[in-house]
Amino acid sequence: MTAIRSPAPPASRTAWLAALRPVLPAAALGLAGWAALFHAEIVAAVHVWLDSTAYSHCLFVLPIALWLAWDRRHAARGLRPRPTLWPVLAILPFGLAWFAAERLGLMEGRQLAALFMVEALLVALLGWRLARVFAGALAYLVFLVPFGSFLVPSLQSVTTGFVEAGLEVLGIPHVVDAFTIEVPGATFYVAEACAGLRFLIAAVAFGALYALLTYRSAGRRLAFFAAACVVPVIANGLRALGIVVAGYLIGDAEAAAADHLIYGWGFFSLVIILLTLAGLPFRQDTTPLAAPVLSAPQPPANAAHGLAAACAAVLCMVLAPAGALLLTRHGAGPAPSLPGFAAAAGCVPAAGDAPGPVQHFTCGRTPLTATLRVLPRTASPADLRAARSAATGERDAADAAVGVLGVPGITPQDWRVVELHEPDRISASAAWLRGAPDPGGLSGRLRMALDSVTGGAPPPVLVAVSLRPPSLTLGTEREAAQQILRQFLQAQTGLLDAIPRAVAAPAE
Repeated sequence: MTAIRSPAPPASRTAWLAALRPVLPAAALGLAGWAALFHAEIVAAVHVWLDSTAYSHCLFVLPIALWLAWDRRHAARGLRPRPTLWPVLAILPFGLAWFAAERLGLMEGRQLAALFMVEALLVALLGWRLARVFAGALAYLVFLVPFGSFLVPSLQSVTTGFVEAGLEVLGIPHVVDAFTIEVPGATFYVAEACAGLRFLIAAVAFGALYALLTYRSAGRRLAFFAAACVVPVIANGLRALGIVVAGYLIGDAEAAAADHLIYGWGFFSLVIILLTLAGLPFRQDTTPLAAPVLSAPQPPANAAHGLAAACAAVLCMVLAPAGALLLTRHGAGPAPSLPGFAAAAGCVPAAGDAPGPVQHFTCGRTPLTATLRVLPRTASPADLRAARSAATGERDAADAAVGVLGVPGITPQDWRVVELHEPDRISASAAWLRGAPDPGGLSGRLRMALDSVTGGAPPPVLVAVSLRPPSLTLGTEREAAQQILRQFLQAQTGLLDAIPRAVAAPAE
């Protein structure tokens, strides 16, 4: 005969909070120190939550994690916090990861590393056994970090490939060039907003929550989570294929794609409902959470041990930001002597404007601003990006179209061009690392990150030219503005040739 163990009686709210009370001062101290050290990461995350529709769900992550912890309180019945120093040691490799991300200019990496540091602090205060009970709530905090934007080009490629394969199966004639899809009577472009990132991120966050609430075994949780990662990508490909087929049938791309983001969310909601229904037959949430079996009542937590763990955690956290600050303060050096910008044909220098880091011109009736920035030898890719954004106006823009402007006859020939609207503005910029044009991409980031640590390479240099035409609405207006930028840059051969020579002097 099998004995059936009845579920433990609910733990009272007073008893549960009383068990945590001894470590609350240590938690407050540790969290305050963490927030002070990594406030830049916190502020950047909150800005993304508020400004991006793809990450607006992050505002609900912390309340959900707290609710998950409250939902697990019965499984923690009788357990007491056992502060320990061993989890604090995990902060050291996380700090190293933060330092690497800071040097590479990867804010998402900095935010993830900072989050894992605070989770190591919480594990140190709770102790291994209690932290295991609340592992789901702690793990769900990872969705506070707005990561995933690096997946956009890959998602664009997957969506384009899915549509191309679907058109092949359906026998619809088409031509695919990069992310542009042409069918008879309509042309479509798989833009960043159509890549499905917002659908994917929301589905992954939902899938993790559903798996934690509905399943008990790790295998079922991982299986449902994997489905939540794959199904939205396939669904977005079907959605894009449907839009293209509709455009082919009605012969109008704009009519087929009208409000596609609005009904896209409706399609996404249907996909999530179907995914949820598919997972219901395997549910395990009807099994009650059993209270742990304790050989003897546990004594209250030691408040002194908690304070010691919090202080040790903050001391470990401070190492990485201190190292980055030390590099920044010792990175300044004598700026190389460089000539100013030359006035191109049809461009007149502003009255009273002397050669310097920023010069103003008038080309025809269009104002032009030229910026020359020599960054410290220890500048990181984030510093270069901030300088570029300030020079081109991207820093204050809600949306920017980025491309490449070819300028023959000078080095480099390919310049990064960015177009802004309201007010209209178009800019071209290029950077030099180690006295040579920036290769861009990950190789450029790695090179600059390494130079920022060693401090022995020539300082990075940024050249940016910004034009403010009356309008950039028409293609002819855009081409005319690009031609002014080309002519102005082609007149700067003296400055561009002097940059590699001027910055080649070794660091003192």
